[in-house]
Amino acid sequence: MDTATPHPRPTRPRVGHIQFLNCLPLYWGLARTGTLLDLELTKDTPDELNDKLVRGELDIAPISLVEFLRNADDLVALPDIAVGCDGPVMSCVIVSQVPLSELDGARVALGSTSRTSVRLAQLLLAEQHGVAPDYYTCPPDLAEMMLEAQAAVLIGDAALRASLHDAPRLGLQVHDLGQMWKEWTGLPFVFAVWAARRDYLAQRPRAVHEVHKAFLASCELSLEEVEKVAEQAARWEPFEAELLRRYFTTLDFSLGAEQLVGIREFARRVGETTGFPADVKVELYRP
Repeated sequence: MDTATPHPRPTRPRVGHIQFLNCLPLYWGLARTGTLLDLELTKDTPDELNDKLVRGELDIAPISLVEFLRNADDLVALPDIAVGCDGPVMSCVIVSQVPLSELDGARVALGSTSRTSVRLAQLLLAEQHGVAPDYYTCPPDLAEMMLEAQAAVLIGDAALRASLHDAPRLGLQVHDLGQMWKEWTGLPFVFAVWAARRDYLAQRPRAVHEVHKAFLASCELSLEEVEKVAEQAARWEPFEAELLRRYFTTLDFSLGAEQLVGIREFARRVGETTGFPADVKVELYRP
């Protein structure tokens, strides 16, 4: 009789999922391909996922660019998968009651679910418009923000609702952060990358390879069937399918040489004041 102790089953990779529409194309295809069942998926806000990955409570997750750069010694970015733009992004905006050049000393509300977008907005207001507002952090609710502030920085679904529905109705100006960065530098911008913890990569390189491959296949399938993705999402979201299709195809999910140039430029401009070296090295995972 064989009494050998059986090998324990490997645990599923603990993977983070941002509960924003901008990440829907990266996860929609996982259900279609069947690989969703191979992951232990944790849905949460960007801030919470940032912290869980850094603390080691997740193995692979999307992480704000600022937090990735702060923790680059412990993380490796997965290539060809990110949330970014090369021009407008639609869902990272400054909504303002006055021209941006008039915000010096004015109250500006920062949506509490963002880190990279907030730092980008502060950089653009300081360097492009020469203003130093009085910033404060609050929940990302435009109506509440406008009670106390002259402008607000919003990201994700709240930014889409604000810029497409609320701001035009209230007569507010909408400034797209991706477009502002592109006009200023001529470069694409990356708001978040997908990263694996270095210790997890060392222990389970095959798992990282499989998760990376699954996300690339998911994104490719979702963009091939983007009309279907948009139609299904529109059943549950306060946006028309055509607008969602335009949004999904406006976003840039790639992370390659050109995006790395944009990352390095952002790091050079904000690194010393944001908690990482201005010349921080971004290492990409290589299978």
